[in-house]
Amino acid sequence: MTARPPSRKTSPPAPAAPGDPARQRARTAPPVPGAPRPRSAGHDVRTAPPLDPGDRERLLTGGHHDPHALLGAHPGPAGTVVRALRPSARAVTFVAEGLRAELHDDGDGLFSGTLPPDAGPEYRLLVTYDGEGGPHERETHDPYRFLPALGELDLHLIREGRHEELWRALGAHPMTWQGVTGTRFTLWAPNARGVRVTGDFTYWDGSGFPMRSLGSSGVWELFVPGVGEGTLYKFQIMRPDGSHTLRADPMARRTEVPPANASVVTESHHVWRDEAWMARRGDRPVHESPFSVYEVHLGSWRPGLSYRRLAEQLPSYVKDLGFTHVELMPVTEHPFGGSWGYQVTGFYAPTSRMGTPDDFRHLVDALHRAGIGVIMDWVPAHFPRDDWALARFDGRPLYEPEDPSRADHPDWGTLEFDYGRTEVRNFLVANAVYWCEEFHIDGLRVDAVASMLYLDYSREDGAWRPNEHGGRENLDAVAFLQEMNATVYRRCPGVVTIAEESTAWDGVTRATHHVGPGGFGGLGFGLKWNMGWMHDSLGYAAHEPVHRRFHHHEMTFSMVYAYSENYILPISHDEVVHGKRSLVSKMPGDWWQQRANHRAYLGFMWAHPGKQLLFMGQEFAQGAEWSESHGPDWWLLDPSYAAEPDHRGVRLLVRDLNTVYGATPALWQRDSAPEGFSWVEGDGADDNVFAFLRFDALGAPLLSVSNFSPVIRHEFRLGVPESAPCWEEILNTDAGRYGGGDVGNPDPLKAEPVAWHGQGASVRLTLPPLATVWLRPV
Repeated sequence: MTARPPSRKTSPPAPAAPGDPARQRARTAPPVPGAPRPRSAGHDVRTAPPLDPGDRERLLTGGHHDPHALLGAHPGPAGTVVRALRPSARAVTFVAEGLRAELHDDGDGLFSGTLPPDAGPEYRLLVTYDGEGGPHERETHDPYRFLPALGELDLHLIREGRHEELWRALGAHPMTWQGVTGTRFTLWAPNARGVRVTGDFTYWDGSGFPMRSLGSSGVWELFVPGVGEGTLYKFQIMRPDGSHTLRADPMARRTEVPPANASVVTESHHVWRDEAWMARRGDRPVHESPFSVYEVHLGSWRPGLSYRRLAEQLPSYVKDLGFTHVELMPVTEHPFGGSWGYQVTGFYAPTSRMGTPDDFRHLVDALHRAGIGVIMDWVPAHFPRDDWALARFDGRPLYEPEDPSRADHPDWGTLEFDYGRTEVRNFLVANAVYWCEEFHIDGLRVDAVASMLYLDYSREDGAWRPNEHGGRENLDAVAFLQEMNATVYRRCPGVVTIAEESTAWDGVTRATHHVGPGGFGGLGFGLKWNMGWMHDSLGYAAHEPVHRRFHHHEMTFSMVYAYSENYILPISHDEVVHGKRSLVSKMPGDWWQQRANHRAYLGFMWAHPGKQLLFMGQEFAQGAEWSESHGPDWWLLDPSYAAEPDHRGVRLLVRDLNTVYGATPALWQRDSAPEGFSWVEGDGADDNVFAFLRFDALGAPLLSVSNFSPVIRHEFRLGVPESAPCWEEILNTDAGRYGGGDVGNPDPLKAEPVAWHGQGASVRLTLPPLATVWLRPV
């Protein structure tokens, strides 16, 4: 990924200090009647002791660790010594109650003087600049008269890597401090020789605002009066070698719209209205609840819509289709839109492409009020190398491991996080909590977990080093994932974490305190994407029906391991891009057969143990692959399009699948319990038929039958429980309203006392071609 230049760096000749423009006034303004008569600004100011040459040089070059010890007002042997650093200023005047004194110009933007012992401590600076039309003045508080605005407890927790609300301690925070409004800037940069804050309030000349180091925490801090919301800023860091780098804030909660990359001072004013949702979302464990997910790329779902416009359209669309949740591809800020958000530079900021952080809160709020949960993709596996972001942040590897063989991600040209460093682990754990608490996110789908777990992931022999036990497991990543999951579940009731994990790692959804056969505690996730089911079932469906009998096991093998984890069945964005074709286009045959296969596959998927996820556009059988540049082909649903009924029929099926699913506990209540499933016909390879029973907690059954051959099968006998004397068809993917041939079983089916498939009774039914039917007892 190519680096992008920092935005708005051009400095005008006369930068202005921060402050309220309303306070600007001419130096010749008449005194306020009744106010104390100000003392003379000339001969009353005595010379201040000169700065140590080394201190002066470090201060002016941005490499001083404690500028507050040099600047501001300090007691001296002959009075109060005052120093100010105001580059480009013509003059600086000290203003306090009963005292007005012009400081001496010491050169290089430094001004100083020795004032009476009672000068200050609550004083202001009147700074004069040359400008068009003559000199102008601005009165402001001095940032160097304030005590640190970050407490010792915060610093202790940061040092320990245990600050679970890190976003409240680091970053830019508008606040009132010691009676003055402004913004506290804090940054973790332990390798820096010095840090200065810069922004549009300094015309991007940060030389006047060096920050102080807060000791062994590695945190730098400065409270800047007069700076408020909407201000653009960055940090200018002196590296260990004395060079400088200009960086966006890793903790920025708002950013400029890419490709601009400055951080933005912000605070939330959103008033949440989702109290009812938040109060009940944790009432029932997610693995025992209906959970049907619509995956969305917000930027292309309806291109050009803001968060607030999306809030007007997305909730109603998803609710109409009956999905219980949406999953948002990464909304965290990223510089390159073509990465779909998976190369993150702003881990604490929703992308500004569609609005402000409060606008995003408004969207989440609207979804909750429509009864829809919100899952977001979260990417703690890697980050890009942009030279204004996290890579070698303070001149040395900081967020990434020092060892390049550990730091370089071989697949994506990015850098991996150093999970063994407490502060980095804290950065990520707190980030997970941040999205759940500050934005009411209901679930985190963690991307690329497998790449985190294995030291040899995508690496050749000799290109990786084993762990301390000689194994390939990344022990630091394991500990991080366990801590993240444990922290999120403890702090955020009702939130679910979901792992995209493509290997057979043992215990992904096992509790962290339960040790498995491999000697590791569980990772602690709530759900895991079933990548094996996705791969196998799509492989089966892509075969011509005549060849499917040779691949029958690809549809049944998932039940061998179905209860090893709590699974979700994903047909995600990854399966409909880069030449993989859309779901309907994967299917063989002519257009009618492709749609029939598509519908039958969805019926099988919704009935199979595990929750389900479907990517946008697949709900109406879009034929083209997804592209982030234009999104779903909504024109296929335009009534003027000749084939529109074909696509509308598939969308109607998805709505009915979700409706029946939500009303049928047998399809979701015992997803993770073997007692909730029983094969009826799992060996029907020659017929391309799959039939199984699902049971709810009380034993009530649902029978799902899929015929993946293009022929009608009449009088097809299937075993059923003796307890159910009569069965009715409640869903048929071949129904005419879905675009099918309307072959089915319109009348109830009476069970016969003929033992079949291991059951004490059986029914004879008609199986429509390339279709799935669901039946339940009458």
